[in-house]
Amino acid sequence: MISELTIQIRVSDFEEGLHWYTTLLQRTPDFIPHNGFAEWQVLPSCWLQVAEGIPSEGSGPIRFGVTSIEEERSRLKSELHMDHFEIYAREEVPAKWATFADPWGNRLGFFENINE
Repeated sequence: MISELTIQIRVSDFEEGLHWYTTLLQRTPDFIPHNGFAEWQVLPSCWLQVAEGIPSEGSGPIRFGVTSIEEERSRLKSELHMDHFEIYAREEVPAKWATFADPWGNRLGFFENINE
C-alpha cells in the first residue's frame, strides 16, 4: 500500500532554483537536509523535492491545483517574469489548465476545477 508521495525536480543552479520554487510555492522549504536539496510538503504526505543536478527531459508536467488559475498566471508573470502561460479549457472537461516550464526545462502547470 502506498502511503506517501515524493516528486523530485532537478535544477542545474540550486540557489536560483531554490529562489524560483520558493516564489512559485509562495513559501520557504519545509526541509533542507543538506546542500543542494530542499523539500516542500505541498499536501499531506506529498512532497516536492528540488535537487541540484541535471534536469530530466520529457518528464511531467506536474500540475498543482489552484483556486484561480488567472490570478496565478498574473502573479507568475509579475514575480517570475514568465512569458509563456496559456490557459486551456474544453467544454467536456470540468477544469482549466496551463503548462509551463521552469528555467531548467522541467514541465509544470496549474489546474483549476471549474465546477466547485
